[in-house]
Amino acid sequence: MSKLPNRDDILQWISDNPTKISKRDIARAFGIQGQARIDLKRILKELEAEGHLEKRRKTFREPGSLPPVGVARVLGVDADGDLFVSPVEWEGEGEAPRALFIEKKGDPALAAGDRVLVRLAKVAGEDYAYEARLVRRIGAGPQKILGIYKAASEGGRITPIDKGSDREWRVPAGASEGARDGELVEAEQTGPKSRMGLPLARINARLGDPGAARAVSLIAIHQHDIPDDFPAEVIAQAEAAKPVDLAGREDLRDLPLITIDPADARDHDDACYAHADEDPKNPGGHVVWVAIADVAHYVRPGSALDREAFKRGNSTYFPDRVVPMLPEALSGDLCSLHEGVERACIAVRMVLDAEGNKIGHRFVRGLMRSPAALNYEEVQAGRDGQPNARVAPLMVEVIAPLYEAYEALKSARERRQPLELDLPERRIELDEAGQVTSVAFRDRLDAHRLIEEFMVLANVAAAEELKARKVPLLYRVHEEPSPEKLESLREIAGASGFTLAKGQVLQTRHLNRLLAQAEGTEHAELMNITALRSMTQAYYAPENFGHFGLALRNYAHFTSPIRRYADLVVHRALVTAHGWGEDGLAPGAEEGLKEVGEHISTTERRSMMAERDTTDRYLATYLADRVGAEVEGRIAGVVSFGVFVKLDETGADGLVPVRSLGREYFQFDRDAQTLRGEQSGLVLGLGQRVTVRIAEATPMTGGLMLELLDVEGRKMARAPAGGRRGAGTRRKLVKSRKKGAKLRKKAARRK
Repeated sequence: MSKLPNRDDILQWISDNPTKISKRDIARAFGIQGQARIDLKRILKELEAEGHLEKRRKTFREPGSLPPVGVARVLGVDADGDLFVSPVEWEGEGEAPRALFIEKKGDPALAAGDRVLVRLAKVAGEDYAYEARLVRRIGAGPQKILGIYKAASEGGRITPIDKGSDREWRVPAGASEGARDGELVEAEQTGPKSRMGLPLARINARLGDPGAARAVSLIAIHQHDIPDDFPAEVIAQAEAAKPVDLAGREDLRDLPLITIDPADARDHDDACYAHADEDPKNPGGHVVWVAIADVAHYVRPGSALDREAFKRGNSTYFPDRVVPMLPEALSGDLCSLHEGVERACIAVRMVLDAEGNKIGHRFVRGLMRSPAALNYEEVQAGRDGQPNARVAPLMVEVIAPLYEAYEALKSARERRQPLELDLPERRIELDEAGQVTSVAFRDRLDAHRLIEEFMVLANVAAAEELKARKVPLLYRVHEEPSPEKLESLREIAGASGFTLAKGQVLQTRHLNRLLAQAEGTEHAELMNITALRSMTQAYYAPENFGHFGLALRNYAHFTSPIRRYADLVVHRALVTAHGWGEDGLAPGAEEGLKEVGEHISTTERRSMMAERDTTDRYLATYLADRVGAEVEGRIAGVVSFGVFVKLDETGADGLVPVRSLGREYFQFDRDAQTLRGEQSGLVLGLGQRVTVRIAEATPMTGGLMLELLDVEGRKMARAPAGGRRGAGTRRKLVKSRKKGAKLRKKAARRK
């Protein structure tokens, strides 16, 4: 081309050729040579100064755009099963753009946090700006560290708060983000060991005083990567939501659907009502209504609200706070079935016969108004003859029929024989400052069991409804225990004097017989814990493999869409199945359900671990003032490096290290789950009653170290300073034996 192109020509060419954006590429495209290159350089500088282009090293591109090839971080799959990535470096305004990852055959499996080199292509008309194709996987995301920062003259060090982590990380000068000495920080690995022999890290976030009462759950939130801040777009969508009217819904406002929840419940997503069935063909039967907040109406597939809910997977509950799946405007307001206000719901009317068998059900999309929001304790008190002013007016028409229907369901449950584990739930009480005031076990009332049975029944109805209508859904799957775990359970049961029969298809009734044998004995808690540990982990999947623990063939989660994404998927499936509106399953949703199930199963486990770690830290905080105290407990775990003891009073688990067990060597038997003293013959095994001394309680890690004082009344000899005597003797004996064998072989060869 003989003449110099104008500014519009250059901008159009750059837009049409995003992979060729250097000055040399532009010059070659327009045939610019010699002195004309200086004029091209001037035009490009003018375009850059005016904001039409931005210069990146020796290339030019449209401002706010991404290069054709770049490093990205994998975000994970969304609710439709699509995988997205985001650029590692972004200098534009607002949040970095998302890119849909286009997978090709042979690409490696990618996980959230992985770093990849991708080829990017801009797209229009989608809710994402780019498509990305893999060039190569660079590696997993950098390791994250949560710990206490120790400032030094040049940079500092981070001591991790994880249990069992004794390695420090060095923070170079300029990578501390202004962190102060003793501050809790979040960092990530930036390189291998430094000249000081420590791996390098860069601080990403300063989290404040680690000793603050509210820091306990904050540590778990960051440690397990639980999203706890909603993007502005998500909050805006939630706050723009409006209450629904009766259009297209069944009017349920005259039904006395009451909510029954814990006294400190943060949301109310289920309500129930029961009455005697008036159908003469069903004498002694009952009608049970269960109404659930209509979250699907507000959280539409593909919306910002939906993407964030899917990312979280579920709400996470801590003693001092909740990290909700949905913003407060929905979870605490429009999707919460508050007393006396109209709320959108999806309800199921279930008919029971006199024996508690469900003989029919019908789903409706309705509008309800709850006459009362009650808690378990006041409902139970009313049932026991001491109703308060709130419960008394409801006793005859509402509370009594609920319990009558529950009695019928109890008989059906006894015939079904779901697994009946007796494992008390701990309750950590905090004062207004966030300090632990007490640790107790929650009471199990009939009011709790009543609601549980109604929710199970509604979940079964949802699974059966969608299965019959051939609409895809996520089942709640709980497979039977593995043969290996069952054999271990049999061995422990046998050692305790009980039997679990072999040679038959395992059913929950067989396990219940085992637990009944142990009930009332000193081994009751051990057998319940061991039976629980033999179970597989429940998960979500579009394939139905049944629910072993509940002894049910069809089971799906329907009753908690405010706090579980799985339930929201089931609600959308019901909307699609009944043709209730445009807010059902997204087109093609069935193809991504497997990935959706895998993702929310992972987020569920993440929340469980975060909640458990937080409980451990609170318990360690509570017991820190009792270091040196002698307490009772029971051995709940045996490993090669010691025994875990569950304390009676608090349910806390502490470790008795093997090095502190006495003046002898202890052999670990993995199959029998025991430690045996070589000299004394003392056997430490699951379920034994012990007295221990609290040796150390570390609130920051949740670690609890114990000293064993006696086992089943037998006093333990104190270990000498410096650890076990006998370990060194054993090593010398082994060395001597090896040397003797070597000499004998040598002598044999000479002969």
